[in-house]
Amino acid sequence: MNPDETPQNPEPREAPEGAEPTYRLREELPAEMRAAAPDEARPEPVGEPQLTGRQRLVKGLWPPRVSRAQLTVAVLLFVLGLGLAIQVRSNSDNSALRGARQEDLVRILDELDDRTQRLEDEKQGLEDQRTELENSSDQAEEARKQTVEKERQLGILAGTVAAQGPGITMTVRDPKSAVEADMLLDAIQELRAAGAEAIQVNGVRVVANTYLTDGTGGKGVSVDGHKITQPYTFKVIGKPQDLEPALNIPGGVVQTLEKEQATVDVSRSEKIVVDALRAARQPDYARSSSQ
Repeated sequence: MNPDETPQNPEPREAPEGAEPTYRLREELPAEMRAAAPDEARPEPVGEPQLTGRQRLVKGLWPPRVSRAQLTVAVLLFVLGLGLAIQVRSNSDNSALRGARQEDLVRILDELDDRTQRLEDEKQGLEDQRTELENSSDQAEEARKQTVEKERQLGILAGTVAAQGPGITMTVRDPKSAVEADMLLDAIQELRAAGAEAIQVNGVRVVANTYLTDGTGGKGVSVDGHKITQPYTFKVIGKPQDLEPALNIPGGVVQTLEKEQATVDVSRSEKIVVDALRAARQPDYARSSSQ
């Protein structure tokens, strides 16, 4: 054996008494034994500080990482806690009532009955007010409609508004100028008696205070100061079945005019337009007696 060579398996030498045992370095261990060595023997990496247990716990809990399941569980726990709190409060109220005296319970019931009755009375009062307001509104609207309709009717009679409707047209031709004002006035009176509602003669509206006069020199007729000449045209609104016979009765308007050699033509129509207007006149002395 070469003295320079190291023996592969040297025999262990016994340590002298009192000397410490000799250990071989880790580098001298076989490869498989070095791989199986515990990790604690490995050196810690340089630059990373050591963390305590509390620091590791805080690092694991913060910042919090909330999942959907955790959020659902938290909401359920909150609702459960709220329900328990309400139930406990309700039970405490009930326990307070159970511990009350009979006189106190009777008083509480009376107060509840009184409060309920007051609320019912208030509700009924509000409903009555609503009904009254609705009725008042309906009555006011109906009164307004009636007022407008009455105003229209009075306007037709007063000649301040135009009118249209069924009626007749009467044309009087007087070639010899023998027709006088009183003859035309008789025609107006007959038509009014037969139910005429609006009358117009040659563009002049006939109203309640209308008057007729003969023209100067016996020629023509004046209606409310407005001179008209023949042919005299009457536009009359009313029921044609009543107006025409009233003019043709024996000894009536038509026969009287024909005696004066005048010709009278009467025709019915479903639409007669009376559009001559009179200005509204304020009475000088008459006043309304209604309060």
